[in-house]
Amino acid sequence: MTANDMATLNEKKMRLTMAASLCLSLLLAPLAGAARGKGSIDSNKIEGLIRESGAEAVAVAFFDLAGGEEFFIRPDESFHAASTMKVPVMMEVFRQAKEGMLSLEDYVAIKNEFISIADNTRYSIAAESDSEQSLYKRIGQAETVRELVSLMINASSNLATNLLIERVTAPRIMKLMEQMGAKNIRVLRGVEDSKAYSQGLNNTTTARDLMIILRSIAERRVVSSKASDEMVKILLEQKFNEGIPAGLPASVRVAHKTGSITRINHDAAIVFPADRKPYVIVVLTRGIEDEKRAHKLIADISRVVFDSVTESRRARRP
Repeated sequence: MTANDMATLNEKKMRLTMAASLCLSLLLAPLAGAARGKGSIDSNKIEGLIRESGAEAVAVAFFDLAGGEEFFIRPDESFHAASTMKVPVMMEVFRQAKEGMLSLEDYVAIKNEFISIADNTRYSIAAESDSEQSLYKRIGQAETVRELVSLMINASSNLATNLLIERVTAPRIMKLMEQMGAKNIRVLRGVEDSKAYSQGLNNTTTARDLMIILRSIAERRVVSSKASDEMVKILLEQKFNEGIPAGLPASVRVAHKTGSITRINHDAAIVFPADRKPYVIVVLTRGIEDEKRAHKLIADISRVVFDSVTESRRARRP
């Protein structure tokens, strides 16, 4: 066989290999969003709810601290983080407090002027678009880091968020996430940086990564056991409870953070059922126009998970 014949043969083999790989990827594509994880969770019911919702994409991540059970649907798909990115900001604040880089009792000047990461120009947050507006009436005054964290989480204050990100910096937040194994959370900037948004410079997350960091808080491994307990306490004071908590009995405590922008609605929680260890559940949604429908989907998935977990426990009792 000549050198030319050998080259032709090798080229044919390469083409056949590439074609086989393409066929395999096409066959597997429909399974990319399938539920993964064996255990008590009723995956068929959850997938039915998702289909009925008409959502463009829904991701679910679950981890049970009671026995280590996991359950996933599209856990590594990237979503716009919306306000769920405020949890990593809180975590970095507590880390820097532990390291002595700041104190939770330090005062921060309240202002409404920030630097765009797109071109270093200045921008402001529109008060009417913020869910918490008391800070705007206090421009020129000061507030403690501790109170800003509380407002950022339980009232989802955008202004408090930007003040804190400016203080602790986005690169340090990202470094902490990487150290915790949440490698696909991106906290690049503050809220309402429209120039950065237009360039695709957005804060993003996956369901798995939010599960990882909330699990770490629930297991009291973030910064210190005391700091983790303080973060849980702040998350328990969440004022927006139309998602995960709405699907649960009123007696169940839920430490969580929501996030929403146009056609994006998320909720990420540590759920504390009575007489057992907590579990972590994250539901991310994209493409539902009606916010109430998105909330209902999240609440319904939350209920299925809760019922599956509690029924499984009853079934194991003698």
